[in-house]
Amino acid sequence: MLKRICKFFIVILGGGLGYQFGPAFFAFLHELLNFGSVPQSAYIGAAIGAFLFYFLSNIVVDSLVNVLRWAEERLLNLPITDVMFGALGLIIGLIVAFLLYLPMNSIPIPVLNDLLPLFVSGLLGYMGFQVGFRKRDEIMSLFSIGRKEKAKKETGGIGANVEHKILDTSVIIDGRIADICRTGFIEGALVIPGFVLEELQHIADSSDVLKRNRGRRGLDILNSIQKELKVNVQIYEGDFEDIAEVDSKLIKLAKVLNGKVVTNDFNLNKVCELQGVSVLNINDLANAVKPVVLPGEELHVQVIKDGKEYGQGVAYLDDGTMIVVEGGRDFIGLDIDVLVTSVLQTSAGRMIFAKPKMLEKAL
Repeated sequence: MLKRICKFFIVILGGGLGYQFGPAFFAFLHELLNFGSVPQSAYIGAAIGAFLFYFLSNIVVDSLVNVLRWAEERLLNLPITDVMFGALGLIIGLIVAFLLYLPMNSIPIPVLNDLLPLFVSGLLGYMGFQVGFRKRDEIMSLFSIGRKEKAKKETGGIGANVEHKILDTSVIIDGRIADICRTGFIEGALVIPGFVLEELQHIADSSDVLKRNRGRRGLDILNSIQKELKVNVQIYEGDFEDIAEVDSKLIKLAKVLNGKVVTNDFNLNKVCELQGVSVLNINDLANAVKPVVLPGEELHVQVIKDGKEYGQGVAYLDDGTMIVVEGGRDFIGLDIDVLVTSVLQTSAGRMIFAKPKMLEKAL
């Protein structure tokens, strides 16, 4: 199919050249050989040109098709952005060449009048394509400056080129976020919204002693993160006045920044998941890094109180994991060896069930 198309265009080209130069050619023969005038010389020239170029097409069509297929493969292998910017540069180069056509056409030298515009058009088109193709990254960054500035205004001065971790009030008061930041596992920027700071301030000014201590602890944690740790801390100064709830504001801010909410609030976690906002839950992280305990393993624990069911005792691991010891009520206050029977993992944490080793041996 491609060969037929190439042959067709070659024949059309020959016919056009014959139509254009046929009368001049026959006039030259008339003067040279005293040849009679040829009626309809333009149409006869077109027919002769098409006939000659048809035979010429049989010779050059294979090479032409190979060149076109090579160019097609090269274009298909290029990324679409490269092709688009190259084409944009080509168009700009040809527009500049068109603007220069009139000054070049006014040159009094006949040969330059015809050849120079063609040469300049080809040169500027090639240069435009190369500039658009090779400088695409710089051009894209130039167009993105305005969008970045607009995004920065919309996000209250927060940069849009890093991943944002948005802290809520509960995770700040909890304090473990500072230890996590100290280990270097948190990447990107920690965003502290202004409305969260206001809520912390209200808690710190509360008349209730417990609430006041929790609020002051949260402010101390923030000062520690900002001053002592090498963490990128950004303050979001904007507010969503049409939204009353702080949790709803956090979700809205996470959508605006395309960031993640860091929390240990179970309800906020669920609402974020329902609205498609990414969440980093400190409690999930704490449960994930707890030591793995398998049924049949032996643990050395201290039974400190009785359990809910008759005869049960309760012990705790160093990380706070609760161990329910069947028949452990008789060993309250004692350090004993227990064998793990099962492990229950819940959203609130992990619970281990075990039996005293001495009772297992007795059986």
